[in-house]
Amino acid sequence: MRRPSPRPHPKLAYEDTKFMESLVARPLRIMAEYIDPLDRLRRANVSDTIVMFGSARIQARDRALVHLKAVQRSARGRRTPEWRQKVSAARSLLSMSRYYEEARELSRRLTQWSMTLGDKPRRFVICSGGGPGIMEAANRGAYEAGGPSIGLSIQLPHEQESNRYITPELNFLFHYFFMRKLWFAQMAKALIIFPGGFGTMDELWEMLTLLQTNKLSSHHLVLIYGRKYWDKVVNWRHMVRTGTINEREFKLLQFADNVDEAFDHIRKDLEAHHLQLESDSYTEPTRRM
Repeated sequence: MRRPSPRPHPKLAYEDTKFMESLVARPLRIMAEYIDPLDRLRRANVSDTIVMFGSARIQARDRALVHLKAVQRSARGRRTPEWRQKVSAARSLLSMSRYYEEARELSRRLTQWSMTLGDKPRRFVICSGGGPGIMEAANRGAYEAGGPSIGLSIQLPHEQESNRYITPELNFLFHYFFMRKLWFAQMAKALIIFPGGFGTMDELWEMLTLLQTNKLSSHHLVLIYGRKYWDKVVNWRHMVRTGTINEREFKLLQFADNVDEAFDHIRKDLEAHHLQLESDSYTEPTRRM
């Protein structure tokens, strides 16, 4: 007579990796990407944020300068068209590094100011996409001011590590872009848009659409930093002239070209519209979605 097989030892569903990574468990993964930040931000007493967007490719000035010198030395006596193109790109990178340094300084000053408001709850905490470039500059400025900062990183096919300046307990990694965007929008009282590419523009249009359709409070500030760059990338006034947006929608945008101007504008706007908490509960949705 055949003996029965050993008694099976079933797994709890949430401990079954195969199940948790399956298609049918996707709603659980989505909920986890909402509930985990909600819990951790509440425990850190974070009430709201200032979000800083910008290119991951913009480097700190010292790194950009080292890169330029390395490219210049690489010719070895042969100044080919390819070499000249590389030098031109490296010089452009050095020129753009001003935005890294200005984002870093603006973040530092905003964090110093926000820390004067106390930490029960923490108000206007700097939040970035968690990666390099302008994102690193934002977290770095907050770190240098001695304050906390948030990083909302995204899982990509080509792994991109979180920058080292994020407060460890406020370092988040998302699989779903839409859930990451929700957390950008849900707590933000101000959005600062530094020069960037496709990702920065995607985030900018998402926020503007939420404002345009009243899914975000009209008092949310959207500050475009660096008109020299942005006016060449987007012809804002042409959109008004052709009727694709109206004057009221254009005025959702504010502009700044230096740290002093940006800092004064952001502080005054936050003091006017958001200094008093709308609710006693932290991290509750501020949009109507």
